[in-house]
Amino acid sequence: MIVVLIGYMASGKSVIGKVLAENLNYGFIDLDDFIEEKEQKTISDIFKLNGEIRFRKLESHYLQALLSTEDNLVLSLGGGTPCYGDNMKMLLDSDQVKTVYLRASVNTLVNRLKNEKSKRPLIAHIVSEDDLIEFVAKHLFERRQFYEQAEVGITTDNKSVGAISNEISEFLNQ
Repeated sequence: MIVVLIGYMASGKSVIGKVLAENLNYGFIDLDDFIEEKEQKTISDIFKLNGEIRFRKLESHYLQALLSTEDNLVLSLGGGTPCYGDNMKMLLDSDQVKTVYLRASVNTLVNRLKNEKSKRPLIAHIVSEDDLIEFVAKHLFERRQFYEQAEVGITTDNKSVGAISNEISEFLNQ
């Protein structure tokens, strides 16, 4: 089985994914880290040197490759991955994939993002917190239609990583 965590950037996909994988005794892959390793470039560099369209094509290519594995795996996707190409359809059509949307409020996301903007190519240019709030709210609204297609949605606001991991495990055991 492949448990795929989707959600907006800073929703906790990587942190929760690592704990969940450990609890399930599964492997863990963060798709962005996987792409960086395969391409020998940071995501920021891929965006700068090749543009977002090239990055999205790479993302789809590597997602498809990872979904063909027979291994038990927790896979954390980038925030935009489900929203481009046929990525969400690919996830939902796979019999071995369980999709989990990690839902966080705009305030939670902004609080997590405001100190790590330089690591996030989509928001690196945003200066004020008000502009960041507006960007995240608008972007989340646009992407929510993709995220909401996941088999289960779990709200992460004010919950520990362990509690969220347990909720996902309960869903998987149904």
